Amino acid sequence: MKLRPTWLVCLLSLPAFVAMGAPAAAEPVSAVNAKPAVVPALQEWEGGSGTFELRKHSRIVLAKQQGDELAGPGAQVAADLEQVTGRKLDVSPRIPQDGDIVLSVDPTLTDAEGGARFAEEGYTFTVTDQNVTIAAPTVKGVFYGTRTLLQLLLLDDGRDSISVGAAVDWPNYKVRGFMLDVGRRFFTADYIRDYLRLMGWFKLNQLQLHLNDNGFKGGRPWSEVQAGFRLKTDNPELAGLASADGAYDRADWDSFEDTAAVNGVTIIPEIDAPAHSLAFIRFRPSLGLNNGDSDHLDLSKPETTAFMKSVFGEFVPWFRSPDVHFGADEYTVDKPRYKVYFNEMAAHIRALGKHPRAWGSLSVMAPNADGYDRDVTLNSWNNGWYGPQAIKRDGYSSFINTNDALLYIVPFAGYYHGHGLDGKYLYDQWEPHVFPGGQSVAPGDPQLLGAMSAVWNDLTLATYTELDVHGLVEPTFGVLAQKMWSGAKSGAPYSTFLGTVRRLGVGTGLTKVATTLATAANGELSVGRPATASAGDAAAAFDGVGTTKWASGPGDEAWLQVDLGKPVVVSKVELDWAPEHGRDYAVQVSSDGATWTTVAARTGREAAGIDTLTFDPVTARHVRLTGTQANQKQDGYALWSMRVFDAPDLALRRPTTASSSEVPSLGPENATDGDAKTRWASAYRDGEWIQVDLGSPQPVQRVLLDWETASGRDYDLQVSDDATNWRTVAAIRDKPSGARVDELTFAPVTGRYVRMQGIRRASGFGYSLWRFEVRSGGLQQAGTNNSPAEGPEASPAQATVPAQVSSSNVESDGLTGSTAPNASDDSTLATG
Repeated sequence: MKLRPTWLVCLLSLPAFVAMGAPAAAEPVSAVNAKPAVVPALQEWEGGSGTFELRKHSRIVLAKQQGDELAGPGAQVAADLEQVTGRKLDVSPRIPQDGDIVLSVDPTLTDAEGGARFAEEGYTFTVTDQNVTIAAPTVKGVFYGTRTLLQLLLLDDGRDSISVGAAVDWPNYKVRGFMLDVGRRFFTADYIRDYLRLMGWFKLNQLQLHLNDNGFKGGRPWSEVQAGFRLKTDNPELAGLASADGAYDRADWDSFEDTAAVNGVTIIPEIDAPAHSLAFIRFRPSLGLNNGDSDHLDLSKPETTAFMKSVFGEFVPWFRSPDVHFGADEYTVDKPRYKVYFNEMAAHIRALGKHPRAWGSLSVMAPNADGYDRDVTLNSWNNGWYGPQAIKRDGYSSFINTNDALLYIVPFAGYYHGHGLDGKYLYDQWEPHVFPGGQSVAPGDPQLLGAMSAVWNDLTLATYTELDVHGLVEPTFGVLAQKMWSGAKSGAPYSTFLGTVRRLGVGTGLTKVATTLATAANGELSVGRPATASAGDAAAAFDGVGTTKWASGPGDEAWLQVDLGKPVVVSKVELDWAPEHGRDYAVQVSSDGATWTTVAARTGREAAGIDTLTFDPVTARHVRLTGTQANQKQDGYALWSMRVFDAPDLALRRPTTASSSEVPSLGPENATDGDAKTRWASAYRDGEWIQVDLGSPQPVQRVLLDWETASGRDYDLQVSDDATNWRTVAAIRDKPSGARVDELTFAPVTGRYVRMQGIRRASGFGYSLWRFEVRSGGLQQAGTNNSPAEGPEASPAQATVPAQVSSSNVESDGLTGSTAPNASDDSTLATG
């Protein structure tokens, strides 16, 4: 039986106790709140009834006599809450009152299932209608609990309420890491600090910095190969060792350690030798093999090991981590001396007060592990070099899954996931105990500390930037965090989970990186489009980032508008109001940005949160929000986002089939899941097809095909009533090769099934689609809208809609009439 604090047991038992004591005639107990979605998912949840709501005078209260210990986390969560919710909460050591958020460190808290992991990083998260209480055995656990708090508020409509209930949460694994190769390519200090914050947002806890390395020789002399060492000391004996194109001094490193500490992250510094050592050989050519014409150190010289010991001796005092990594991978010469070096460096690091780590290489470097130091934590990076089964057989104390086939990214290379990891595979099939080639170990294996993905910047001559690397890493950061923290407990399909990740973005306090997942949701037209406003940062409402906002400043009259780039069909606008919300406002459209027509309006809105206004499809290039009365004139208006949508996608999450799939993770459902970053790919042959079942006969007039590089050159677009007899509505021929978006408009036709029937491929691969969208209604004059604009708020706000949109104000293709929007459309669920 689990050991839990008495107050938590009582809280979890309360709903049942009340129900048992209620008279037969009493009203039924309210529905139990479902487990809320956060990333990574909560281990355990007991739902209550109702919600907690932030009050006007809510505070962050630090538990009695813990002000010194919790002052940092309290100040941090206050700043983060202001960025997430727009509300500024005071931090107080006083007695909690209704509406307060309470932080508490309680070393006596235990959980039988969470065990040591709960004791080190776990927390309890208790919500009543009066308070939110985050309690943990450690300050780190409290920090992780505050990330859950922030995520729940960010995902809430209005950003001010949380479902009543209680969670107990802890990680499955001790190591939940990410490794970044800064040796081959310098990453700025701002970037490193932002990544520490991003890791804390998703409860990842170890950042390994690979501090030196060099490019591959290829056909060049070693003198022309890039090499880098990224630590810069004032010690004159090491002057010139640091890279001229970028290095971190002691102040930089201290800032990394400080940022890591407040974000629940430990930095694992790695200085790699005796291979990958061109930077050291350039500094001391006599230490390299072949008289310095190599990137391998010459271990036959005692001064070589002595020099490396001096490097560690210089920099280890900078490092606050209990572990230091000394590399030791891919050294393929002088195997006997390699063993001596391995053991001496492990002992030296322990003498410096740290635990040694290294890359597993012994299957190549030795016939067996006899005589090798076993008290070293190994990264199992390749089954051939030293897989997990060999590590276990040889009795190493601990190891980490950093398997290259599953977890390596080499940006923009033709190998090792050059365009990012396979998120769907990782989400559906992987956990830290999973290795390829039959090498998996048991879940929770006591020698397995956890896992770590890695970025290796092999392509030293390529011109990509650190932000390009972020774009490759971010899409699977949340997935990896989920599988390392609570495994499969999210309980949601991949597309739904990724939708939550998109809405959460990359967290708070960032200065260098932003979310790259702010791609348009299904049918969304406005993300990243040029915007202007009467005042304030208009772009913030269209950047897809949940923690930036447009604010107009004081006054009742203000406007915000977006240029969609060309005339398009518009049928819905979603406004996510900050606390400074509008009371009376209208949505207007224009073809030229000068003459405007109102298509929907709201009066009497009383709350922040999301207001969705739908109207008959209308053609427009510009869409504008015009405010006429703010809720508080002195505050003006503030929006987290304004999102403009096309007519509903009839194919969204409908059953989709295909003639073939290249691999199971590239199935046809990926093309209609509303996620522009998942795709279907067929077998490598002509004539393949993909089709969607719309559920019932539907009027169809537009289809969008978003092709990956493996596109179709010749194909037919077809419709059918029975999936047997097909009618071609568009014949597409001689399209160019490569990635492109085909937007097809044709005469209106009714059908239940829509198919892309391939005829000839544009490449040697198959056919591959990111998106397959089907809509009714083309560019046309809007009809009459007799329905009120829809909004989720419970207040008796009234909506007004004009009877007709003037044809002089919108472009038309001569068609008349309109298609009523689908009120149940859930396209906005795909992303935030």
